[in-house]
Amino acid sequence: MTRPEEYGEVVPLRRGATGPAEPDGLREKRNSADFTESNDEPDEVVDAELVTTPVDPEPTRPTVADRVAFEARYRPVLPAAVADRETRIAAERWFAARMLHAAAFHGVRLPWYVAQAVGFIPGGAARVLRGLAGWAVDAEAVQLRRSALHVDDAATWQKLERDRADRVRPRRVLLALGTLAAVAGAAALRFAPPWASWAVVAALLVGLAYLGRPRTRPWIGRAVDIPEAPKLTSETVTRALGALGIAELRKAAEKETGIEFPAPICRDGAGWRATVTLPYGVTAADVIERRDRLASGLRRPLGAVWPESAGEDHPGQLVLWVGDVDLAKARQPAWPLARKGEASLFEACPFGCDPRGRAVGVELMYSNLLVGSLPGAGKSMAMRLPLLFAALDPTAELHLAELKGTGDLSPLEPVAHRYVSGIDDDSVEEALDVMRGVYAELGRRAKVISGLPKDLAPENKVTAQLAAKRSLGLHPLVLAIDEAQEIFSHPEFGAEADKLATGLVKRGRALGVIALFSTQRPDAKSLPTGVSANTGTRFCLRVMGQTENDMVLGTSMYKNGYRATMFSRRDLGVGWLVGASDDPQICRTYLVDQVAAERIVARARAAREEAGTLAGHAVGEAPDRAPAVDLLDDTRVVFATAERLWNADTVAGLAQLRPDVYAGWTVEMFAAAMRQRYGIESRQTWIDGRNRQGIQLAQLHAVLENRDAVPALGAPSGDTDRS
Repeated sequence: MTRPEEYGEVVPLRRGATGPAEPDGLREKRNSADFTESNDEPDEVVDAELVTTPVDPEPTRPTVADRVAFEARYRPVLPAAVADRETRIAAERWFAARMLHAAAFHGVRLPWYVAQAVGFIPGGAARVLRGLAGWAVDAEAVQLRRSALHVDDAATWQKLERDRADRVRPRRVLLALGTLAAVAGAAALRFAPPWASWAVVAALLVGLAYLGRPRTRPWIGRAVDIPEAPKLTSETVTRALGALGIAELRKAAEKETGIEFPAPICRDGAGWRATVTLPYGVTAADVIERRDRLASGLRRPLGAVWPESAGEDHPGQLVLWVGDVDLAKARQPAWPLARKGEASLFEACPFGCDPRGRAVGVELMYSNLLVGSLPGAGKSMAMRLPLLFAALDPTAELHLAELKGTGDLSPLEPVAHRYVSGIDDDSVEEALDVMRGVYAELGRRAKVISGLPKDLAPENKVTAQLAAKRSLGLHPLVLAIDEAQEIFSHPEFGAEADKLATGLVKRGRALGVIALFSTQRPDAKSLPTGVSANTGTRFCLRVMGQTENDMVLGTSMYKNGYRATMFSRRDLGVGWLVGASDDPQICRTYLVDQVAAERIVARARAAREEAGTLAGHAVGEAPDRAPAVDLLDDTRVVFATAERLWNADTVAGLAQLRPDVYAGWTVEMFAAAMRQRYGIESRQTWIDGRNRQGIQLAQLHAVLENRDAVPALGAPSGDTDRS
């Protein structure tokens, strides 16, 4: 074997350090064919030091600056049931209701309780006499003395007899004195007031009845049966997580390492709360999408298991809340304003309860609301709540459009300033007319606010003080479009509705205009991006896919673990609420049926009549009518002497002719209107050497000649009345 000394100096190689360069001769020899390693002769070991460089930082004690930068999380001094006003009130109401029920339950059965107690008195008296007699004769030591006789232990027996005599003698004296005292007390009662005599007798009888009660069964019935829910423990949670089919969770559950509980498992409302740190690489979203398996592992109903992401530190933190009962079966409290009270849109609207039973409110002023779900999941009910709240505010003006045609918003018609209900094109066009009117109101309000002194509007937005000044006309204005997909996806009116809704959502919040939209088809066509991206408050009930989920809740919400796909058909009115608080939360809306809604609206109408704010559709007023226009006649005016025109030029001419009517029209809207209303199809039209979509004058003349066969039509977009 070739020795290393022949080729130069041996250089010790240290990991993480750069040594001297390799000599050229050694590099050439190593690359040559003569430099080979032999397996027959072992290599010579060169003595060298191997040094490793640590990559982990040295442990240091945190400085004051470190502690300030990473502030500790302080647990609340008072529990939520005491510190939170709404939670405290809910607990007090629950306790009062339970006590009232118990009082009524036992009050009805009081005669039976008294009859039983009377029957227990003889047994109690017998028990007292037996006890006193046995005590006086030292009956408890009889068996011990008999045992000494049976074994012929005379010494022990004599000792026991002496002890008995020592005990019995003072007991008999005490018994005699007690008897004399009882007789004296009974004699003294003859001279006591009647109430005192009856009180002593009653106490004596109650005591005897208590002593004579049966020991094997309760003689007073239980007013409330409380089902015992299984206690949540770290063992059950770990076992359930290990059964989800996730490899890392299964390994962690088997080794009992990797699944940590940074806080104790504790009671939280009507259930148990556990905060879990998942193993490396497992996110809360992985667990949430397997909610059904998690419920199976916990042996609890699906509606009682609610995993949520708690990614304040990292996505691997999970908050698991397990209720005592299924949320669908849990009793839902009544809407706080169902029977009495007025509302103010500058305050939070009672919207529902979270799984823990805590009240959830929604701020409507300076925000907008978007509700989306599959049909039949509770979307219209969710829309009804904020509208009823707005109706109870006498200053609010309601503009409502229900495009399903079933009258879901009909209870609110008696207080609505504008009201539309239907599924035909005329109803959709009238809803667009409502939107145009509200959009025009934005401009007026902006001018009013900009002209106010800075001390009245320091933030250039509507406040409660400004809204109260009716002369300014800055009262809250609520626009609600139920089944909004019908107008946004309409081939003729959809583009303009998109433009108007986006403007209302973006500009309305500071001007006292609140927009509410609901849809059962949350996709890009039925829900404009400008609306979904700028709405401050979103409520998503049950949907089927990630796209629909994120269209309502916001981009990446599905990825972050907030998934409305987790809800089942039984979870009516249950959804993810985003924007009402710092973190998304699961909310079950209050249930207000049609009959209850009509009673609430009757109260709201009476309050508006008293305040003098009832107007518009509610009192039979028709909206202002715009001058009647005809698209066909206007198009003929634009053509003038031209034989053919491109649609783009026609739309530009219409906008110049009537800017208040056609300013928002597009080429697609014009083509759709001509096709649907008059049967005029746009064609490839050759003008000046270029070919584009257009129509010819001959097509217009053909329709004009049969004018009587075409129904009279109002303005395609404007303030034409359709009531």
